[in-house]
Amino acid sequence: MSNILPEGSLRHPIHFLALGFGSGTAPFAPGTFGTLAAIPLFLVLGQFALQTYLIILLVITLAGIWICGKTAHDWGIHDHSAIVWDEFAGFLVTMIAAPMEWKWIVVGFLLFRLFDIWKPYPIKMLDTEVSGGFGIMVDDLVAGLYALIILQLLIRYF
Repeated sequence: MSNILPEGSLRHPIHFLALGFGSGTAPFAPGTFGTLAAIPLFLVLGQFALQTYLIILLVITLAGIWICGKTAHDWGIHDHSAIVWDEFAGFLVTMIAAPMEWKWIVVGFLLFRLFDIWKPYPIKMLDTEVSGGFGIMVDDLVAGLYALIILQLLIRYF
């Protein structure tokens, strides 16, 4: 897939969000750069109580369905590689209740990227068979859930 963006994409506020504040415009591995760009957001949100974190994550996810769907519709491409808002949401799912320590942030980052790239069942199926903004978001949310489970086990036992 071409990573050429439509003219003015970074100036359009919805597209700018879908592009992860511009992180999705990286010339290679935009999903990885999008996930890296989500780390500062986690560092802010991780200061809140768990209930507040979860509410904000829900807002980010629901907004992301619309943001990603609108951007994909405007561009005429279902899941352009530069759309990385889904990586933001997926990484934030991974980091639910994670300690604010760099080792766990790095482990969470690596686990999320592993599941997002590997796409074990049902992630691959969701990625290919679900359309619209929900389709763009859901595979990353499930990858985040898989990574969350492994991360919490590691935190508990190591």
